Amino acid sequence: MVQKTKRSRKWILTKETNLNYAGIHLIAEFWNGKIIENPKEIENILVEAVKKSKNTPLQVAIQKFSPQGITGVVLLAESHIALHAWPEINYLAIDIFTCGDKAMPHKALEYLKKKFQPKKIKVQEIKRGLAS
Repeated sequence: MVQKTKRSRKWILTKETNLNYAGIHLIAEFWNGKIIENPKEIENILVEAVKKSKNTPLQVAIQKFSPQGITGVVLLAESHIALHAWPEINYLAIDIFTCGDKAMPHKALEYLKKKFQPKKIKVQEIKRGLAS
């Protein structure tokens, strides 16, 4: 079922270069942290990350794999937040893409760091839709 939802149309203006871009895409890798494979707990964590980032959740999908692993995605009016866990190598991939000038993707990332407590973190930040 498709739900009509108003989307942010405001692009972000960089003060340094005076360029507009659609949003920020954070790609994070968490190593050797807490692995959670309970679907309800993952859903609660993702929904709270959405609140922290000041985004609008539209739909949540969680898939538990056998014998292990889990994927969770929250579709946002402003894009998405997703995580993919590989417990066998103690690895969690996180994807946070938010658009609009009100979204705060870094707040979602900080919350996820607190919840999963990784020992090693790698984060890439991409400004999406950057008109250069």
